[in-house]
Amino acid sequence: MNWKDKILEDIKRTKEASYIVSKLPVEKKNTFLETLVQKIIENKEKIIKTNEKDVNECIKKNYSSAFIDRLKLDEKRVNKMVKAIEDVIKLPDPVGSKIWETVRPNGLKIEKIRVPIGVIGIIYESRPDVTIEASILCIKSGNAVILRGGKEAKRTNLKLIEIMKESLRENQIPEDTVNLITLGGRKAVKYILKLYQYIDLIIPRGGESLIKTVVENSYIPVIKHYAGVCHTYVDKDANIEMALKVVLNAKVQRPATCNATETLLVHKNIAEIFLPKMAQLFEKYNVEMRGCTETRKILPYIKEATEEDWYTEYLDLIISIKIVNSLEEAIEHINKYGTHHSDAIITENKEAAEKFLKEVDSAAVYHNASTRFTDGGEFGLGAEIGISTDKIHARGPMGLEELTSYKYVIYGNGQIRE
Repeated sequence: MNWKDKILEDIKRTKEASYIVSKLPVEKKNTFLETLVQKIIENKEKIIKTNEKDVNECIKKNYSSAFIDRLKLDEKRVNKMVKAIEDVIKLPDPVGSKIWETVRPNGLKIEKIRVPIGVIGIIYESRPDVTIEASILCIKSGNAVILRGGKEAKRTNLKLIEIMKESLRENQIPEDTVNLITLGGRKAVKYILKLYQYIDLIIPRGGESLIKTVVENSYIPVIKHYAGVCHTYVDKDANIEMALKVVLNAKVQRPATCNATETLLVHKNIAEIFLPKMAQLFEKYNVEMRGCTETRKILPYIKEATEEDWYTEYLDLIISIKIVNSLEEAIEHINKYGTHHSDAIITENKEAAEKFLKEVDSAAVYHNASTRFTDGGEFGLGAEIGISTDKIHARGPMGLEELTSYKYVIYGNGQIRE
């Protein structure tokens, strides 16, 4: 059997499984998740050792530190994975919930009910925690899932899938509810994207080239988890100490993530006081700074920012800095150069904050808080399948509700249309 036939058979079985998982009661889904928690805890050392093989191979091939960071699973991250499953268990099942209802003058009762989407394809790079988080959200929301992870995490992903399938079998749920596609190289991705008869939605998670490939080649609807060119704007009425703390966290706490701040905007009235203190902190954490002409008058030793820098998602300890003349200029800059992901304002001026929150066209907008909070777990969604930068159907961190669609259910007693 060639790779295309093998992939097609796996996906067909997942489609069949989707009809079963869509009908599962919440108790059955939660019991599966409880089993999965226990098996991950029991296999923690094996998962970490398997992941070390993937990590070491990538280190030998000189992958970037940001890539290695996304690939790595240590005890803390495995524990976080377990916590995500436990959180999802506690969440209400959206399937079957009533969104809206009405009774028409002719007596027809119409209900709008949440239903699973069906089969969801996740195409992602490097991060093996996605294997678990995406799967548990899909299954809890009554969906089956096809996973296509990056080859760099193949060993880790296979181990996690093995554990997941064991948990499904033990709970009499079809193990094909989750399938990992490892064959076919890059050609397999384009092949999968044509199988609209069997897959209902594609969610890509990864770099710009992956997203572009998926969008350009998919016959299936796509929700994009696009780049995170996130901004923090320090307003003229900012609390300096708060701004220093928030900006530092937004940049250095985990720079390889899509919700890390990449561009710092500073109002001209506060720049001479704020920037030298901020630069001192950045230097302490080895952050490379690239500044506009006005910024370099205050910090003459930093690199000059180019036009390309304003569009760049560094995913590293690099930040671009621009001094702006007004709140309006900051908003204009963000809407032009940003990716509509996460952007923050630091200010004690409530009117300025409200204007920023209203006019910045992003999935998540913050007042006096770090952009690093844009995350399904932090938002109380238990976990996330991605952070959508689209506007239709789902936007921002995607949890259980975003993995459902709806149907209209109509009750009558013989009505006919005149």
